[in-house]
Amino acid sequence: MSCLWEKRAVANKLDISDAKPFDDGVPVDREDRSPGELRGAGARSPLFWKLILVAMALMWGFSFCMMKDVLDALPPYLLLACRFLIAALIMLILFFRRIRAHFNRTYIVAGLLMGTSLWAAYVLQTVGLVDTTAGKNAFLTGTYCVLVPFIGHTVMGEKLTRYNLGAAFLCLAGIAFVALDSFTVGKGDLLTLAGAVFFAIEIVIAAKFGRNLDVNAITFWMFLVVALLCVAGWLLTEQIPPLSTFTPSLVGTVLFLAVMCTCVGMLVQNLGLAHVPSSTGSLLLSLESPSGVLFSVLLGGEVLTGRLLFGFALIFLSVVLSETHFAFLRRK
Repeated sequence: MSCLWEKRAVANKLDISDAKPFDDGVPVDREDRSPGELRGAGARSPLFWKLILVAMALMWGFSFCMMKDVLDALPPYLLLACRFLIAALIMLILFFRRIRAHFNRTYIVAGLLMGTSLWAAYVLQTVGLVDTTAGKNAFLTGTYCVLVPFIGHTVMGEKLTRYNLGAAFLCLAGIAFVALDSFTVGKGDLLTLAGAVFFAIEIVIAAKFGRNLDVNAITFWMFLVVALLCVAGWLLTEQIPPLSTFTPSLVGTVLFLAVMCTCVGMLVQNLGLAHVPSSTGSLLLSLESPSGVLFSVLLGGEVLTGRLLFGFALIFLSVVLSETHFAFLRRK
């Protein structure tokens, strides 16, 4: 095993002291694991990955405007199955050599853990939406930004700071002002909150495995697991829609959700989480909820109220607190 790993490291011109062997004997390039001075993804600065995570959150927020019409035509499990099957196929085509090279128990287990967590999160969020409002569903889903620092501390030993916690709770308050119309709690709210727990778990798992494993390979396995579970749910609980349902407009929207929001978005999310602390990553990703409201104002004609503006201000302050610790206020 050691000899094989050394040969492959020399063949790929890797620094053996910086690479880490896994069960398959294939070291992961340093630029695929952590920030450094080499070319490739890992050579980017943490700021680059933070901006990428913000961009992904904005894109997912925009997708809320598209999802409503699609869910009127397709049942939830079928939509999710289409999204993740297409995403898994794209990943297999683009990264076949990496997936084959890392075809072992370590990667499959990582994909199973990430995929199962993500599947549970989507299912609970979707089922919870039936018995609650869209605003409360978005708000309660966004609570994962508060949960991630605690789960990350427990699982990965990441340090809990007052800035992380303060930013998370400030962001949570901002999301509440943006998304909530009432403060009653029902069955749908509890299911959505349970989904937020699984979103937080998936983020922490992605950050943990992404720092040492090939992110492209584990993302493929994550997509495949979610897709298979959604196909099973679709066959067991939903009916097959007629072919007339699949209009060119609907197919185009599903392809956008599959390629951009699922394949590109979640791959880049996993890459980003491998290069920034999970607490910071979750805070930036939680911008998805308020950005969905923002796009509803810009594109859907929703009225921009003082409550929305105050909520956006709190969210902006939470990001500033997380990234600067308000150090500029202490300068003389």
